[in-house]
Amino acid sequence: MAFDIDLRDLRYFETIAKLQHVGRAAQQLHRTQPALTSAVRRLEDVCGAPLFEKSGRGIRLAPAGEVLLRWAQRMRFDIEDAQREIADLGKGLSGQVRIGIVPTASQFLLPAVARQLLGEAPEVTLKTVVGLVDTMKPLLRAGELDVVVGTESSPDPQFVSKVLSEDQIVVAAHARHELFRTKPKLADLTKYRWALQPPGAPTRDWLDYAFERKRLPRPNVQVEASMLLTLPALIAETGLLSFISRHHLSAGTNTALKEVELRETTMRRRLVVTYRKDGYLPPAAKRLIQLFEETARSRDSVWGE
Repeated sequence: MAFDIDLRDLRYFETIAKLQHVGRAAQQLHRTQPALTSAVRRLEDVCGAPLFEKSGRGIRLAPAGEVLLRWAQRMRFDIEDAQREIADLGKGLSGQVRIGIVPTASQFLLPAVARQLLGEAPEVTLKTVVGLVDTMKPLLRAGELDVVVGTESSPDPQFVSKVLSEDQIVVAAHARHELFRTKPKLADLTKYRWALQPPGAPTRDWLDYAFERKRLPRPNVQVEASMLLTLPALIAETGLLSFISRHHLSAGTNTALKEVELRETTMRRRLVVTYRKDGYLPPAAKRLIQLFEETARSRDSVWGE
C-alpha cells in the first residue's frame, strides 16, 4: 500500500494525540476544529483504520494511532534535523543549543562550560531547562532538547549517554550542630528535623529507604523544598539536617555546613550527558558535550572521585 500523507496533517495529528482533545489542539495550533477533524479523516483514509477512540470527555489513541504517532514523531525529527543540518552547513559554531540540566550541574559545571563555549563561539545561543532527569527525558525524546546533563538512569536504546563524573549525596548540617559533639550513628539522625525534597525525588526516596532498611523511622521533615539549590541555605539558617551533594561542602563553597559522615547515608550517583542516538547534533552541541567532559574531568576531586 502506498502512503500519500500530508506532513501538515501529521503535525496536526501529533498535537491532537499529545493533548487528547481536538478543541485544545485547535487553540494551540490556531486552527479551527473542523480543519483538524478533516486532517484526521484524511489520515484515517490513508491508513485504513481509526486513529482515535472516545475516552470520557476526550479522546485517546486507537492502536493504529499509536503506530502512526511513532512514525509521525520520527518523520518530524528527520525533517527538523535535516533543516538544522542544512542550515548549519558552512556556519561552524553557531545557532541555538537546547540543554536540560540538573540543579547541581547547573550551578557547578554549566557556568564554566558556557563561558568557554561562548568565548569560542560568540554567535551561539543557549536555551537551558533546569530540572530533574525524569522531567527532561521526555523533552529530549520529543526533540525539544538537544542534550541533557543529569544523573544516570536505566539504559534506553533511543539515547546515548556518556559518563562525566561521580557525585556523592551526603547528610549535612550547620557546622556548629550538636550532632558533631560526638561521632553520630544513623539512629541519632532520627532525633532531629530535616529539610528535604518532596517524596518522589530520587535522593529523597533513597534516603527514606536507607532508614527503613535499618528498621528506623523515616526522617522527620519540617521543610519540604522542591528546589534542590535552596537546601544548603535552608540548613545553614535553620539548623535542620538535609541531604545534599558533597559538592556544596567542597572547596570552601559553604564553610557554614559540614558533612555528617556515615556510610549508610552516602549515596553515590553518576553524572552523564545524554542525547538522542539517531538525532542530529549541531556542531555547537557537540562542542558543548566536549566541554562538559573536559570540565568534569578537571574537577574530579570536587565531584568526589
